[in-house]
Amino acid sequence: MSPPTLREAARVWARIGLLSFGGPAGQIAMMHRELVENRRWIGEARFLHALSYCMVLPGPEAQQLATYVGWLLHGRRGGLVAGGLFILPGVLVMLGLSALYTLYHQAPLTAALFHGVKAAVLAVVADAVIRLGRRALRGGPAVAVAGLAFVALAVGHLPFPLVILAAAGIGMAARRAFAPQPPEATADALVDQRLATGLPPHAQPSRHRALGTLALWLPLWLGPLAALRLATGADSVWTHIAQFFSGMAVVTFGGAYAALAYVAQAAVSGYGWLAPGEMVDGLGLAETTPGPLVLVLQHVGFLAAARDPGVLPPLLAGVLGGLLTSWVTFAPCFLWVFLGGPYVERVRTNPTITAALAAITAAVVGVILNLGVWFGLHVLFRGSQPLILGPVTLPLPTDLDGDAALLAIVAFIALNRFKVGLLPVLGVCAVAGVAMVWLTCPS
Repeated sequence: MSPPTLREAARVWARIGLLSFGGPAGQIAMMHRELVENRRWIGEARFLHALSYCMVLPGPEAQQLATYVGWLLHGRRGGLVAGGLFILPGVLVMLGLSALYTLYHQAPLTAALFHGVKAAVLAVVADAVIRLGRRALRGGPAVAVAGLAFVALAVGHLPFPLVILAAAGIGMAARRAFAPQPPEATADALVDQRLATGLPPHAQPSRHRALGTLALWLPLWLGPLAALRLATGADSVWTHIAQFFSGMAVVTFGGAYAALAYVAQAAVSGYGWLAPGEMVDGLGLAETTPGPLVLVLQHVGFLAAARDPGVLPPLLAGVLGGLLTSWVTFAPCFLWVFLGGPYVERVRTNPTITAALAAITAAVVGVILNLGVWFGLHVLFRGSQPLILGPVTLPLPTDLDGDAALLAIVAFIALNRFKVGLLPVLGVCAVAGVAMVWLTCPS
């Protein structure tokens, strides 16, 4: 099996980018299916090793995982192509949806479409948890770490970085329990064959290359902030957008869900960019578009600029604000991967580091399960007075949305049992969502 050319790989990354629905759980599962199972570009152990590293980083872990695998295959050009194509469809779709949201606060047809798509996305997430759990939870200790991570997040509401650090500590302390189990199931994977005789130049640690990476990507990331501060002043909406979301790019461990509360508080109460509830609307848009869920931040930047456009037309200002937000959010993701990737590959055979990353991988299953439960509660239940049991908040059974539950179950069976493709499932559920809403409220 010959390695793919960059052009061939680009077509696959574009396909993944167009179909990357379902948040990090669905996106990671889809990449695993495409890259590990179907195409055998990367082996199981190396995929999970890369995923563990990306979960430690701030920012969208799925986009960084795509960048990492693209970098392994074709160097920095491959990483740029993979990471860029992973987010480009979502960026463009979110710009269009944000514009529609600005113009039309109520879009019944769009809401009906989302009603079905959200149910399908929930099925994708459930399928992802099962598929990843089977591969990552090999042994009692890994299952225990995954369970503890879920409880810590869902019940204890502990910070995501603390959960990941605790998992790493458990892995180091119980190194034998989390030792890898060779041989990996996909030992014929292309990347593994290529790296079996030694790391290629782009994957070898180099102080000169690391300094060059910093010298290139730090100005690319923070340059717009400095330029806007000089051009528009420290108090302009453009400077505030660039400054705020550049800071968020450093602290958004755990993706969009972890950052949602902080961003909502700052955007609503601090800057006055959004009204209460509009952040949740933005998350709903992000959940039903391809790409990382942190694209909700692009929606916030769009509304912030559109509502304070200065001399620009509101929609143009919104587009520029959204693109600025995405740039300062995603540019550092390439920096983290290109800077740290060679060192992560070097320590891949270190038993202590490998055990720590294996424990993090187990915790990731608990993290994704928590995200899936959070998403499921919002999809399957209509918002009303919740049932509060100590630290746990549950919806009332009477609030169950039967239509959404039925669609989610059918979509899950189609994906998991009959192996129907993601795009047909999304399309059918979208049409079914419109039909259900129309039958309920034909006017």
